[in-house]
Amino acid sequence: DEDEQGIPFVGRAGKLLDKMLAAIGLHRSDIFIANVLKCRPPQNRDPLPDEILHCEPYLKKQLEIIQPKVLVALGRIAGQVLLKRTDSLSVLRQEPLLYEKTPLIVTYHPAALLRNPQWKQNAWIDLKKIKKIT
Repeated sequence: DEDEQGIPFVGRAGKLLDKMLAAIGLHRSDIFIANVLKCRPPQNRDPLPDEILHCEPYLKKQLEIIQPKVLVALGRIAGQVLLKRTDSLSVLRQEPLLYEKTPLIVTYHPAALLRNPQWKQNAWIDLKKIKKIT
């Protein structure tokens, strides 16, 4: 879906993301979505370090232009890339974080929540942190 439309978070994961945003009073038009990689790795595998290295300047430039009030990293990979750390998602979710000087909240990727609905309660805790900042 994403590859065909060139838009992040379409399909089931996108619908869940929209519901998550609505739960904290936000709409897709209120936010900017940027993927760590600008193309999807084959078989949707985790990106290789070299792929991240090649795409990172584009992400950094997007963030410079947008100057967000808060960043939300959806998933372990996004959190690790932004923070230059290798910690697990459970570790990254627990601490107050900054990307440069911008508050950063790391939470579950909507696709992971679809596969593991038992994580939705923890995701709600993360969403409330976003609402508090915005």
